[in-house]
Amino acid sequence: MALQTPFFGKRDSEALNPRAGVSASGYGGGTVTSASAHAPAASPALTGTSLTNAPVAAASAPREGGSKLTVGPNIKLKGVEITDCDTLFVEGLVEATMDSRLMQISEQGAFKGSAEIDIAEIHGKFDGDLTVRQKLMIYATGKVTGRIRYGKLVIEEGGQLSGEVQFGTAANPGKQVIVKPALQAIA
Repeated sequence: MALQTPFFGKRDSEALNPRAGVSASGYGGGTVTSASAHAPAASPALTGTSLTNAPVAAASAPREGGSKLTVGPNIKLKGVEITDCDTLFVEGLVEATMDSRLMQISEQGAFKGSAEIDIAEIHGKFDGDLTVRQKLMIYATGKVTGRIRYGKLVIEEGGQLSGEVQFGTAANPGKQVIVKPALQAIA
């Protein structure tokens, strides 16, 4: 029988042999990394199939030395305020309040809450209060609902946008439009 410490299965770092793609904390799926604390490496979100196939603008690449938070598949992060995060990759579920430079939500990912972002790329679902200071991109599999403010808007064919939609951010107010989902005809 192996001896175990009473702290929720926490192991000595010498005994832990992390697998590729798993953080040193031993938890699979979600990782929290800071590019300034680690050598540059490929982000798990960028090597996954959901974001690899998606067109990602060069301007949306994380800055050198910026902080990154990846919420992996099947991970649920609820009731938090995310601060000092340069880039957020969502492949699981996040219920939070945040202010960031870049947010990418994969096809399987979902974000619920409020967010102020420079650039947002939505392949999955966003529900809540979203302010995008520069560019909001909604891809074919993306669905954005709630109160949305944006600087520039790109919606790929099949992408969905509904709720209170306003061009311009707090610094640059614009027109407000209410967008309701289209009714589908029953055949």
